[in-house]
Amino acid sequence: MSTSRGILYLLCGRAGAGKSTLARKISADRKAVLFCEDQWLARLFDGAPTLEAYLERRGRIRMLLAEHVPDVLKLGHSAVFDFGGNTVRDRLWVRTLCESAGATHELHYIIADEALCRLRVAERNRTKPGGIYWGDVSQEQLDGVNRYFQSPTAEEGWIVVEHQATS
Repeated sequence: MSTSRGILYLLCGRAGAGKSTLARKISADRKAVLFCEDQWLARLFDGAPTLEAYLERRGRIRMLLAEHVPDVLKLGHSAVFDFGGNTVRDRLWVRTLCESAGATHELHYIIADEALCRLRVAERNRTKPGGIYWGDVSQEQLDGVNRYFQSPTAEEGWIVVEHQATS
């Protein structure tokens, strides 16, 4: 029986930076289980009409993940979180999952300017990609979400892989 642990890959970047696209690439390249919060919100709740609803629904999803993801990692399977990396507090929560499983981690940080993020969110609103689209994101909502974004720091102790977003 193998004693190796999986790796938890976490994505970090402003809304519209390209986290979902990169998460899918990492999942395919590393044969890791993908956990996409937008997909769960779309399928379980038909999205979240307000920030308050999002936070409540996100909390319910995360309670389930906290129960199951450490076991996935302990079994030697890697996982990709397409969410949960945009604030110090969120990243700390993910670290607790890694630590409880004795697993390692990588934080993939996508550096993207505000103009590019706005263009990408507008494109997502226009194309409504299946599985992750649960409603248009207004400029006000985008600003509201990105207001809370915190870039990772060395003090957090993550293995950080930086990516520069391009148009």
